[in-house]
Amino acid sequence: MKNLKIAIQKSGRLNEKSVQLLKNCGLDFENYKSSLITTVGNFPLEILFLRDDDIPGYVEQGIADLGIVGENIIDETESKVEYIKRLGFGKCTLKLAIPKDSSIQDIKDLNGKAIATSYPNILKNFLDDYKINADIRLISGSVEISPGLGLSDAICDIVSTGGTLKSNGLKPFADVKNSEAILVGRKGLEGNEILTELVQRIESVLLAKETKYVVLNVEKKNLPAITSLLHGVKSPTVVPLAEEGWVAVHTVITEDDFWDKINKLKAEGAQGIVVMPIEKIIL
Repeated sequence: MKNLKIAIQKSGRLNEKSVQLLKNCGLDFENYKSSLITTVGNFPLEILFLRDDDIPGYVEQGIADLGIVGENIIDETESKVEYIKRLGFGKCTLKLAIPKDSSIQDIKDLNGKAIATSYPNILKNFLDDYKINADIRLISGSVEISPGLGLSDAICDIVSTGGTLKSNGLKPFADVKNSEAILVGRKGLEGNEILTELVQRIESVLLAKETKYVVLNVEKKNLPAITSLLHGVKSPTVVPLAEEGWVAVHTVITEDDFWDKINKLKAEGAQGIVVMPIEKIIL
């Protein structure tokens, strides 16, 4: 069977997590920092390392079969690719920001204003929805300094923590688009066996990342109350302990669910609670 090609970011904020995801899927590859392409030794897959802006186009044209890229890049390049799986990392928001002393109070106040951005297509679509006619100024890199230089009245840029905005005297004004890393594919891949296997591996890794293996001890008389709180993948596993009248309960739950229920578990008599990470889950 012919190898599939997957394109990921060569450097940047999605590179490390994309590489780690593929390695956690059991894929064996090396030399990715010094190569533009590498072959996976134990799976029919080749990995291309590209600029993030180029990934959607390579997938649309069929040069790569798959890609891991930010949703913001897909929308900005307006590439025709198939969404396969949201990956849950690389989350950020494309925001409008204005100087702290700006007179702009409402979206409508952007009419006739100059807005600097590296995402002119996304910004134009957003402004069109509000019927706003603004002067969109394309700037590559360091968009946040443009108001201070008198180049624009506002900016539209990716914001993760907001620290860069603050250090440049800016404040968030409106959310334009939320984004995260997406596994995308070219058209016509439906039913491909390699893709099916790869997606299964990715899903098992992502599911494991958001779940924990929990073991706790409880008296048998309190077991019904404990098991009602812990549903797990199917149901908890209950194992008798050496001490008469006590059992160990093993289960898998999401981390958020665990923190929500830990006080309830303790109130129902749970003791010796151990929480462990999970490498993979196959459903």
